Amino acid sequence: MHYAVPRLLHHAGRLGHLYTDICAVKGWPRALRLLPPPFRPARLRRLLGRDPVGVPAALITAFTSFGHDYARRLVRAASPTEFTATLIWAGRTFCEKIIAAGLGHAASVYAFNNAALELLRHARALGRFTVLEQTIAPKQIECEWMNGEREEFPDWESTPQPDRLLDRFIERQAAEWEAADVILCGSEFVRAGIVRCGGPAHRCRVVPYGVDSSFCPTARAPHHGPLRVLTVGVVGLRKGSPYVLAAARQLRSRAIFRMVGGIQAGDGAQSQLRNVVELIGPVPRSEVLKHFQWADVLLLPSLCEGSATATYEALACGLPVIATPNAGTVVRDGVEGFIVAARNVEGIVRSLERLINDRDRLRQMSENARRRSDEFNFRAYQKNLLAALQPDRSAPMKKEWPVCAH
Repeated sequence: MHYAVPRLLHHAGRLGHLYTDICAVKGWPRALRLLPPPFRPARLRRLLGRDPVGVPAALITAFTSFGHDYARRLVRAASPTEFTATLIWAGRTFCEKIIAAGLGHAASVYAFNNAALELLRHARALGRFTVLEQTIAPKQIECEWMNGEREEFPDWESTPQPDRLLDRFIERQAAEWEAADVILCGSEFVRAGIVRCGGPAHRCRVVPYGVDSSFCPTARAPHHGPLRVLTVGVVGLRKGSPYVLAAARQLRSRAIFRMVGGIQAGDGAQSQLRNVVELIGPVPRSEVLKHFQWADVLLLPSLCEGSATATYEALACGLPVIATPNAGTVVRDGVEGFIVAARNVEGIVRSLERLINDRDRLRQMSENARRRSDEFNFRAYQKNLLAALQPDRSAPMKKEWPVCAH
């Protein structure tokens, strides 16, 4: 969401301070902006995209050295245990740095899952109101889905070694829920996952996201060829990529499939995909729009999400969306697209065939998508977010809300 929360809070006059690990407007990353665009590799373009647009630099503290060290440790993690150890270290260290910097006169703290525990506990001890955003379903839920996928598709991704810190990580997530006065969930799928894991249902509030006003699609040129099907996100098991492959095989002569995002699938799975799908690979956020402009429909058969940003962007571009309930989308079945059960290839194929065989329906769903997008723009997100942040919804909101963003 690209610093959506601090940007919206600042726009509403409620942001006390933003703490982050690394961003393009603080520290040495600022100098990289002087490089002409032709000389910016994809990794640099992604870094420069970390820009809290509209938030004054004076309100931002970036722990740049920590952020660089964090990224380096993630890359060097040689096992799931090392990866999880890095996440736990980073969450704890980030909180400690914010605590050392101080909360000032702010009345509340807004933090994100996996990087919040010590900060929320500290804020509560000071009598501050604490808010946690759970950006994805709990780790326990994700593991349940992924274990099933690895059994079903053992050759898609390398079998991970046991994660000896998994239980500790899950316990840390649950402790964050207990330290939060309010838990914000991007979708009912996330809320239900927290409840299933024993979290406090009465503190969960579902607040769907919105499309940034800087995401400005232009009119798409009409075409008369096969249906163009786009998938945006990491190519791998969690995003349901095997089901995209199965659908592409069945509709090989009637639809064109394109997948945009980093690739976790192994060489064998990639080879199968390339026979029927155009694999683009990872692209900077600034270049995703052109792929939405190419497409007729977004397909996102995810197994575990929060509330997938790609679905909001697709609606803004007038694309019908075919997604699972697990994707956390605001799409209504049969109106702006179709909702199909996770792991349901037949449902995906049937939904795509409806759009292939009835182009009038495709056009109507496209119009519905644009109208639905108007209900979930940044203004609507800001309104819903501020309402959900009220300790007492009948009371006026307190003045300042420091934000930590990981």
